Amino acid sequence: MELECRFFATYREAVGQKELMRTIDEGTTVGDVLTALEAEYEGLEGQLLEDGAIRPQLSVLKNGRDVTHMAGVETALEDGDRLSVFPPVAGGCGHRCRSPQTRI
Repeated sequence: MELECRFFATYREAVGQKELMRTIDEGTTVGDVLTALEAEYEGLEGQLLEDGAIRPQLSVLKNGRDVTHMAGVETALEDGDRLSVFPPVAGGCGHRCRSPQTRI
């Protein structure tokens, strides 16, 4: 079975490319793939999973749907699926986005 993996921001840098194709066995889960990616790419080691679960603030999508709303790491993958991995995002526009009346 074929799986497309897509990486964004710092994860793209760690992998060295935006996307890659993987051949997976029937019954492979999101957790299996994330574990394999952490083992294969030094820059991903310890970045995807924490205590067997997807790290907090990390977004992992299966065909555009967040796997945390599915079965998490136990989400089954099928032939032709696309797995997208987004690192945590922080920040915002801070005081510059507030209207002049709300500035402190």
